[in-house]
Amino acid sequence: MTQTFWGPDFAQLEATDPEIAAVVLGELERERGGLQLIASENLTSPAVLAALGSTLSNKYAEGYPGRRYYGGCVEVDRAEAIGVERAKALFGAQHANLQPHTGSSANLAAFAALLQPGDTVLAMDLPHGGHLTHGSKVNFSGRWFATVGYHVRADTELIDYDEVRELALAHRPKLIICGATAYPRLIDFAAFRTIADEVDAYLMVDAAHFIGLVAGRAVPSPVPHADVVTMTTHKVLRGPRGGMILCTEELAPRIDKAVFPFSQGGPLMHAVAAKAVALREAAAPEFAAYARQVIANSRALTAALAEHGMRPVSGGTDTHLALLDLRGIDVTGAQVEARCDAARISLNKNAIPYDPQKPMTASGIRVGTPSLTTQGMGVDEMQLVARMIATAAHSDPDDPSGAAALREVASEVLDLVGKFPAYPR
Repeated sequence: MTQTFWGPDFAQLEATDPEIAAVVLGELERERGGLQLIASENLTSPAVLAALGSTLSNKYAEGYPGRRYYGGCVEVDRAEAIGVERAKALFGAQHANLQPHTGSSANLAAFAALLQPGDTVLAMDLPHGGHLTHGSKVNFSGRWFATVGYHVRADTELIDYDEVRELALAHRPKLIICGATAYPRLIDFAAFRTIADEVDAYLMVDAAHFIGLVAGRAVPSPVPHADVVTMTTHKVLRGPRGGMILCTEELAPRIDKAVFPFSQGGPLMHAVAAKAVALREAAAPEFAAYARQVIANSRALTAALAEHGMRPVSGGTDTHLALLDLRGIDVTGAQVEARCDAARISLNKNAIPYDPQKPMTASGIRVGTPSLTTQGMGVDEMQLVARMIATAAHSDPDDPSGAAALREVASEVLDLVGKFPAYPR
């Protein structure tokens, strides 16, 4: 069945490669037929997808606008220049680089611009909500640099700024990183800036998770405080999968050289153009309303899950995501992820601070509201979603009654998403 969403391009795919066409349709139906609660995902607009599937994919464009290695770059130069100006205007940044392929690529470039192998980096410890590229020993950041991890307090589960300062004074890092993948609260960028200045360190903010909320003016911006801000473009920002870097004018030449030629070759110009589309969309008043609703939905969902016995880590959320401690209902994160998946609910298991379980088991789950909000759901629907998650969490698929309960939740999910469809037909 041809989907008019893709028009003749998809018809061509069906005719040329029906196997992959079936995968594309299958993913579309998966997104339409379930609740997407992965905090690092969103549903891009048809305009973004159109740019991604455009002829810009054909062009090799090593270098930067006006300074390419290859000829024939007049159109892609325009696309990148437009995107850079939109990023600078939207975030109030002095410089923007849209070429990083991913958020991890952006972080690699930032490290390369600011550090030498062996330099000391201070960042949030991975088990406390940090990111793989902030110093994990299995990642380049932990193998090439001397990383020191700061933590959240055991009593409040909030960043321990006193510990951050103590560690900074003790280790004198060249770079301090703030930003996380599973920290639901606002970060005090000014406090980090003060600490960085005290030890003469660069301050990098990895804003991958919350930069869309910054774009919508729903949370404070890190740009006035940071030397470098790295991000992804596909989470709350609702753009294509990719990365981006903002920095001061002083650091711009170093950042650009660290992206190309140090860590990347030719940029993905179709992705750069799609980022430009997303940045235009994010500058619209409707996006600001969307960002505020994402947070309202996140808080409503978190509170409702708490009523079902799932304790919010840190007591709640200020952002698009929440981290829930499941020990009070005697299930693991892995169990809840699998049970919810069987009920057409996508979320992820996640370690909680000071977690007694191994990461692949985990004592918690992470939930996010960007996708549901994109579909038009509000705080009333979050009550229903919380009840569905709770029912699934308590339903053992190996027990006949549990399996029946999961089927019932799946049916309820289909009813709900039928009222708020992803990519309406």
